[in-house]
Amino acid sequence: MVQSRLGDRVRKLAHAVLVGSLLAAGLAQAQTGPVKLMVGFPPGGGTDAIARILADKLKDQLGVSVVVDNKAGAGGQIAAQALKAAAPDGNTLFLSHDHSISILPLVVKNPGFDPHKDFVAVAGFATFVNTLAVSGGTPAKTMAEYVSFVQKQKSGQDSVGVPAPASVPEFLVKLIGQKYKLDLQAAPYRGSAPMMADMLGNQIHAGVGSVPDFIENHKAGKIRVVAVLGSARQASLPDVPTFAELGLAGFEDVPYYGIFAPKGTPQPVLDKLSAAVAKVVALPDVHERLSAMGLSVGYMTQAQLTSRELAYSKTWARIIHDSGFKAQ
Repeated sequence: MVQSRLGDRVRKLAHAVLVGSLLAAGLAQAQTGPVKLMVGFPPGGGTDAIARILADKLKDQLGVSVVVDNKAGAGGQIAAQALKAAAPDGNTLFLSHDHSISILPLVVKNPGFDPHKDFVAVAGFATFVNTLAVSGGTPAKTMAEYVSFVQKQKSGQDSVGVPAPASVPEFLVKLIGQKYKLDLQAAPYRGSAPMMADMLGNQIHAGVGSVPDFIENHKAGKIRVVAVLGSARQASLPDVPTFAELGLAGFEDVPYYGIFAPKGTPQPVLDKLSAAVAKVVALPDVHERLSAMGLSVGYMTQAQLTSRELAYSKTWARIIHDSGFKAQ
């Protein structure tokens, strides 16, 4: 009798293990598509261009169509809220840089999401730096010349475009102004594309944004990047000095790009997605195209992206607190 009951338990356990294995295998193949890759900014900006490069290659790895979905507004907040509301099946993802994931929860009282409770990392694929660029309508070709240009303005002040309000670029405008004793006012836009349009039209004299936002027009001579953040000069901008070289140190922790999924997405699905990103990033043409946009390309596992995001949030929580900024 005891042996019979023991045998029943063993058979039930074996059946449960088998069912679990089959379920996991099924989940790993769950994407029936299309996969929606959300971007929190309008078409035409750096993040949108990056998403389209990856989406085109991810479809081959996943075997389903991958569609870029621009949910622009509030610095990526709308897209982040949409990710929280999405089904955790791997068919809705969010490609984002640091602002939407790490910074928004620090500067908005009720962002409508908590990245550490509502999201899970899929994979990271690059880091980048922010820069200060001047429009073609200014005579400045260096940081020193831009400082002199602002000092000579009648009002002694200047408006500097930033791609989103209460973003790292906005805080950088304030810190640059303090460093050089300039009255710089951040002019927030709804993404880098409209900011760039105003820079190209000489509606604003300068802007702070990522290298991918500026690199194309810098190389074309339409704008001029005069300084970059980070601990070293950028390979794509070898003649442009770092802010540290110019005396503004303390901003060597560079932002990241990553892909996120809703919390609760099954691990086999996450593993499949992460492996697909790793293969895409390793493709020579993808690596070359992203590098040409000013990104430092490198695959990050789920754990590595999670760790990087937490460290970055901690760094900027201190900087934002010390600046006196109050969440709004």
